[in-house]
Amino acid sequence: MKRQLPRRHDLAPLLKFKKPTLSPKERRLAAALTIEDLRLIAKRRTPKAAFDYTDGAADGEVSLRRAREAFGDVQFNPAILRDVSHVDTSRTVLGAPVSLPFGIAPTGFTRMMHAEGEIAGATAARAAGIPFSLSTMGTTSIEDVAAVNPASEGGRNWFQLYMWKDRERSMALVDRAAAAGFDTLLVTVDVPVAGARLRDVRNGMTIPPTLSPRTIVNAIPRPAWWINFLTTEPLAFASLDSWSGTVADLLDTMFDPTVSYDDLAWIRDQWPGKVSVKGVQTVDDARRLADLGVDAIVLSNHGGRQLDRAPVPFHLLPSVVSAVGSDLEVHLDTGITCGQDIVAAIAQGAHFTMIGRAYLYGLMAGGRDGVDRTIEILRDQIERTMRLLGVTTLDELEPGHVTQLVRLAPRSQ
Repeated sequence: MKRQLPRRHDLAPLLKFKKPTLSPKERRLAAALTIEDLRLIAKRRTPKAAFDYTDGAADGEVSLRRAREAFGDVQFNPAILRDVSHVDTSRTVLGAPVSLPFGIAPTGFTRMMHAEGEIAGATAARAAGIPFSLSTMGTTSIEDVAAVNPASEGGRNWFQLYMWKDRERSMALVDRAAAAGFDTLLVTVDVPVAGARLRDVRNGMTIPPTLSPRTIVNAIPRPAWWINFLTTEPLAFASLDSWSGTVADLLDTMFDPTVSYDDLAWIRDQWPGKVSVKGVQTVDDARRLADLGVDAIVLSNHGGRQLDRAPVPFHLLPSVVSAVGSDLEVHLDTGITCGQDIVAAIAQGAHFTMIGRAYLYGLMAGGRDGVDRTIEILRDQIERTMRLLGVTTLDELEPGHVTQLVRLAPRSQ
């Protein structure tokens, strides 16, 4: 083999140096290619109690693990030789257009994850053209969320309602949300009491975070979080003045275990916009809600944070869509960690999906920029998966594109 010394003009095209990124945040977010990458960044940058509140689930965390396994057990069945040069990820959800088939789910205590909190989520949702949901347990006021994501400029804000024992106070929040232009009431019905979130118990999770010797030691490698927490507006809640106990104590004090279908019908009659019911876990309840006349249901086991070993929403989806899919919109959450999960859910009949942990991992990893990165990762994964399946619109996705491989099956009686 004949050899020669390389010439300068031959080497020049090979020696291209990447322009350095001076911002550490930009570097770490650019290096995050998946939601799991964002999760690992979030874990490094967030105190253990706040991170575990997001990352954890109830009891043995079986429900969450099964929900993620269900998406992992999907087999896609692609069609070939299709023109997929352009894909459209938009659709109409609850009477208005969205750019992507997912929205930001309601999350509590969000400013504890990162000082920018709900403002980062709402502004990122506005930029992406997707809905943002504010929790009853949110740490930014209804009015402040509406100000940064105004309905007059196409913003979609949904208000998630827990019915408290103090009904008058609950409905005062509903009235404020309606006055602020929120278009959908997301009534969450799977929290008669708080689930056994053991990580929070072990961490002594309190509102606000308690400065104990253990938390101080844990804070040493995470100075940015504490600087942001201590130098921004004190942690406050959209729905209550103050609280000095644990999260579990707060939830059990507030939530009403007597809420019934009659209460739900009454709430529906008070609200001027769309009504979605979150926390549906059986076909029978889905049918009853369709008869009640709600606009949508969310198949959800609360991200595994309430009843452990609850039904897997993705497994339940085909049966519910068959039973009520022509009567109302069927939405889904729990276990979504990538765009392929969202595509699989849409193919199985979900009209829309919601992300909670994925959003919070991005928030903890980089504030508003981190939420933008979450949305960007999911968008890219959705578009790529659609192209590889041979479809160009969400409506082209159908059950034949997905095979649910069997890991868990009921034992015959």
